[in-house]
Amino acid sequence: MQAAVATYKLIKKVKDDLLDEEQLHTYSLVLQIGARDLQFLVVDQQNRALLLEDYVFSEVEGQTQHNKVVEDLLEAHPLATAGFWKSVTICFKHNKFVQVPESLFVEDAKAEYLALNASLDPGSEIYAHCQSQGIVTVFAIQKDLQAFFQKTYQRTGVRFVHQSAALIRGTAGITTSGLPVFLYVDRFKLHVLFHQDHKLVYYNQFPIKQFSDYVKYIVMVMSVLGLDQQKNGILLWGYIGQNSPHYEEFIKYIKNVSFGTRPASLKFGYVFDEVQDHHYFDLFSAHYFAA
Repeated sequence: MQAAVATYKLIKKVKDDLLDEEQLHTYSLVLQIGARDLQFLVVDQQNRALLLEDYVFSEVEGQTQHNKVVEDLLEAHPLATAGFWKSVTICFKHNKFVQVPESLFVEDAKAEYLALNASLDPGSEIYAHCQSQGIVTVFAIQKDLQAFFQKTYQRTGVRFVHQSAALIRGTAGITTSGLPVFLYVDRFKLHVLFHQDHKLVYYNQFPIKQFSDYVKYIVMVMSVLGLDQQKNGILLWGYIGQNSPHYEEFIKYIKNVSFGTRPASLKFGYVFDEVQDHHYFDLFSAHYFAA
C-alpha cells in the first residue's frame, strides 16, 4: 500500500504592514521546526516583529517524509528560501538533545554527551551545539535538512539552535519575586525551568498524553527542587488560552499561576494584539541567537 502524502496547513498568520520584501537583506529570519509543526518569524533591524506564521503537518511517516514536508513547505513559501536575509536562525524542537555545563564542554565529545540521553544515528544525522547562560546544548540535526539549509542560505549562513536553549535564554532575564517555576506548554509537551541567582538550576521536558500529566510532572519537579508552591508560584507560556476550560481545570490543581509575557528584546505592532502575549515564547526567544 502506498504511503499517504503528508501535507501542511497554515493555522496562524500575522503580518505587519511595515514588511517590505525589498528589504529582506536587512531582516532576520527565524524558523522553528518540530515533528508536527513549523513556525516562521521575520524581525527587522529595530527588533520589530514583522511576520509570524504557524503551520501544522498531517501525520508523517518517518524522518524522510518529515524532511520532505519541511522542504516542500519552505520552497513553496514566497519568502522563506530567499538567499539574502541579514541572518537565518533554525531552531529545532525534539528530544534528541542534552545540556552540558560550559565549563565541562569539549566540542569533540558531542556525540558522547548526546549518547547519554538519546539513541544516535550518525549515518543520517550530525551533532551541533549552541550556548546560553553557561549551558551548552548539544543536539542532533538530520543531515538532509542541514544540507538543504546550508545550500539555501549559503550567502547568509545559518545558525542552528535548539528549543530548550531558546527557552533557557528567554527565561534567564526575567526578574520577578518569589523565584517562580517557568512552564512552557508546547503541543504534546511540557517544559519546566527554574533559575536561581541568575543560574539555571533545572530544565526538562515531559511528554503529555492526558491532562493529569501536567499536574503530575509539575508537582514532582517542585518536590524534587524543594519548592513551596504557595511561595514560588508558576509563570506560564504556551498553547493554553487564558480563559479556556483547559486553563480553568489547570488552576484547580496548580495554585498561584500567572501568564508570562513576550521577550523584552522584541517590539510588536498593533497587528500582533490578536496573539496572546504568552504564545510563541520559544519562537520569539530563538531570536536572541540571531547574528
